[in-house]
Parts: sequence; structure tokens; C-alpha cells
Amino acid sequence: MNVLGIKKCLHISGEVTLSGPMFTVRCILGTSTKYLASLPAWKYKIKLQSRMSTLPHPVAAVCQVTATPDKEANFSACKQLVEKAKQQGASMVFLPEAFDYIGSSREETLALSESLEGDTMSRYTQLARKLEVWLSLGGFHERGHDWESDRRIYNSHIIINNKGDIVSVYRKSHLFDVELPEKGVSLKESAFTIPGPSLVSPVQTPIGKVGLGICYDLRFPELSVALQRHGAEILTYPSAFTVATGAAHWEVLLRARAIETQCFVLAAAQVGRHHEKRSSYGHALAVDPWGKVLGDCGGENPGMVLVEINPEKVSSTRRNMPVQQHRRPTAFYQSLEKT
Repeated sequence: MNVLGIKKCLHISGEVTLSGPMFTVRCILGTSTKYLASLPAWKYKIKLQSRMSTLPHPVAAVCQVTATPDKEANFSACKQLVEKAKQQGASMVFLPEAFDYIGSSREETLALSESLEGDTMSRYTQLARKLEVWLSLGGFHERGHDWESDRRIYNSHIIINNKGDIVSVYRKSHLFDVELPEKGVSLKESAFTIPGPSLVSPVQTPIGKVGLGICYDLRFPELSVALQRHGAEILTYPSAFTVATGAAHWEVLLRARAIETQCFVLAAAQVGRHHEKRSSYGHALAVDPWGKVLGDCGGENPGMVLVEINPEKVSSTRRNMPVQQHRRPTAFYQSLEKT
């Protein structure tokens, strides 16, 4: 390991803790390679641990999974990650878009969908209640309100509190309809998904005030700025980025959203091959309000990064560079439309 600029943790079973003045990152490791990217070159304290540490600030677990059409196997994998995160001190666990399943066809995707009152959501509310942990379930295939007549769904980001209550539901508003033939990307989400009608207010959680987005929403800075204006301290973009778009844009977009809003950004991700037609980029990421990457799950395997969320990092960044105070009124930015 390179003590002053750690990029990799190789073939270690256990946990690595990296501590700096404003944060702690703990990378849960299996027998495969896990990456932590672009961390500041301070004098880190590095140690393997077999037990939970006492930390002064709340901990978020940002997870990475490889969902398939097998809903039971997906739940089992996610449940194990949530349990491990709780054991390691996380008060809130973030799962990616399509944590419930990734279908191999439009027909399969619709057939496997459920309502919020269905079995899948019931199991997650029970899990949250049992473990007394908050959950961000970022991209549930929710049957639409007119399901019986139109057979269309929402892509829904659901927040469950530690009592097992659903406290917020955000339905993805920007749908991924993209053809990139030279990259082998062809997806039309609107063919079976209803765009959400509105944003939802940031949610007060044990780690701070969390603003909700999903995947393709990341490309629309207006959304992140609106959430920040309404009090968000943390933005979350659970995703299933394609390999081609992820390699080109994933990290730079997440860091840009963090920098322009001066928020933490937590982005759980899908990784690897879901079935013969689809693979995802991975690299579940945690970014601080200055744009520093605090944790990166890599592009190979499921796993998680644990990040200590220090609210003073948000306050100090905004105090030292008061971007929001310098922002002109909305009418100023619309003045070109009048010419």
C-alpha cells in the first residue's frame, strides 16, 4: 500500500480505515480488488479492524451490487450488505438504481414490477425496522397508478427510516432515452416508464438532509441546485450507468454536482454483467463538498464504502466560498431569453 496516496486495497479480508481531518473512509473488502481513488495526501492512519470503531460523526454506507432478473437472489445480496453495513456502524445504507432486479426484456421488466405495498418493499421495511437503520432504495420498479390500463411503471427512489416507515418517494423525472451506436448503447426508458411529476423536498436523516435524484438526473444541474436551495447537505444519485457512459462521464459529473452545490454526493451503483444484454460500470462513489473522492468501490465486484459524514465540512466549504450568496436572482439567468 502507498501510505500517501492510496489507490488500491488488494486481496485482503477485513476492513481498512482511512482517516483525515474532515472524514473517515472505511472500505469493506472481500477477496477481490477494491479501489479507493484520489484521496488527499495527508498522513493517513491505516489499520485493519475486526470490530466497529466509535466515530464522532454518522456513517453512510454506499453500496454496489450486480442485480439480475432473480429477485430473491438480489434481495439476499442486498440484505447481506445492509447487515454488514449496520455491523460496521452505518446509520444509513444506500442501494443503487434497480436494486430489486434488472430485467432482460421490456416484458420481463414489467412482469416483475410491484406496487409499494408489494412483497419486496415489505421485506425492506421489515429489514430497516429489525436493524434500526435508514435505507435509501434508489430505483424501485413501482407499478404506475394506472397499471391495470397502461402497464407502465415509475423508477422510484424510496427512503425508509429506522422504524420501517416509508418517509419519502421520489419518482425519476429525467428518463434515459439514448442511442449511441458507436458505443453500443441503446436504451429507451420512456417506452415503459412514466416520468415523475416533481422533485421532493430533501429528507432529514441521521447523516444530514438528503436530496434525492436517480441516475440520469445527474446530468441536469438544475435539479441539484434546486435541492441545495431547499436545504440539501447530501445529494444522492443511485445509478446503473452503462460501461461506455460511465467511463466517460460518471466521476466528473458526480464531482461537478458536489462542487457546484457544496454538498456531499453519495452514488450507489450497479456493477458488472446483469444478463447477456446488459452490463454496468460500477464505481459506487462518495464525494465531499470540495469535490474530493472519498471512496470508490471499483468496477469489478459488489461491495461498499463506509464514509463518515462531517456536517462541518459542508458548513466550512460554504462559509469559505459563499457561492450561493453570490448567485444572481433567477431572472438574471433568464435575461437572454428576452433578447
